[in-house]
Amino acid sequence: MNAEKENTGVGRSSARLVAVQALYEIDMTGIEVGSVLDEFLRQRWKSAPSMPSEDEEELPEMAAPDGALLSEIVRGVTDKRDQLDAIIGPSLSAEWTIERLEVILRAILRAGTFELLSMAQVPSRVIINEYVNVAKAFFEDTKPGLVNGVLDKIARVLRAAEF
Repeated sequence: MNAEKENTGVGRSSARLVAVQALYEIDMTGIEVGSVLDEFLRQRWKSAPSMPSEDEEELPEMAAPDGALLSEIVRGVTDKRDQLDAIIGPSLSAEWTIERLEVILRAILRAGTFELLSMAQVPSRVIINEYVNVAKAFFEDTKPGLVNGVLDKIARVLRAAEF
């Protein structure tokens, strides 16, 4: 894989992680999409020199997100939220509803479902894998497996030809 393609992939992966964080913030605060996107794109991802304090571990620097993909996911999920929830709901087990999901888990499933629905140029297995990895960034329990199962079930309906 050449370095340019690898950097593009890293930026896209980073955009998905940041999009989920932005969707979480929008859901929790009700702040307007444009304001949240502006804050994430202009302020949060600029490298700022900082020294960790003695009680903080030094975290690896995150790659800059692909701004176009970040915006497309956040705006798309926000615009199509009801449609996405209608797709996700039947894919959950009987004891779960979209409203019962943790906010960050709901954001992950909405973003993954949006990509499956709207980004036909990206293979469904890539989308599923990317959002399982996003879930692993937030959860160490069974939730990444739940993300895998729900998005796989949705992909098999929305993109049956790929399977």
